[in-house]
Amino acid sequence: MNNLKYLGHYPLTVQQQVQKLIEANKLESYLTNKYPIPHNYKNDKALFLYVQDIKNEFMKKTSPLSKAVYDGKINVIHNALGTHHFVSRVQGSKLKAKNEIRIASLFKSVPEEFLQMIIVHELAHFKEKEHNKAFYKLCEHMFAQYHQTEFDLRLYLTHMDMSGKIAVWS
Repeated sequence: MNNLKYLGHYPLTVQQQVQKLIEANKLESYLTNKYPIPHNYKNDKALFLYVQDIKNEFMKKTSPLSKAVYDGKINVIHNALGTHHFVSRVQGSKLKAKNEIRIASLFKSVPEEFLQMIIVHELAHFKEKEHNKAFYKLCEHMFAQYHQTEFDLRLYLTHMDMSGKIAVWS
């Protein structure tokens, strides 16, 4: 079960259930049945507007979002799903802060739930820098199915890693 690197911190019983799905060649069908339709936010402008809508609904009082883009340089298999940046610049006598979110371009063709989970995760970092209890509580507040969707996304990453497929949803 060393091919379950994305599920390493889950209980052994969960890992065994996933291994059975893999051995029965049913992981892809589980994912496509549960999440049948990919999202429609294919370009940076659509992504920015989507992130902005989520931010405005749940985090009105935080600093404005200056950028949300797909980034082909983020290597999801070895690095991250997305990143958040807090850029501070001195302009004259003022300190200007910018909040940026970058999402791995691999996520241009996944279900909206996966994209929303990643966005919520990165937005939560605007308020909570560490992955602590408050951070995950905020994630759940913004997206009630956060933990289940994160697990399913880990299943998807496992499937991609094992099958070599770029996307199940094309």
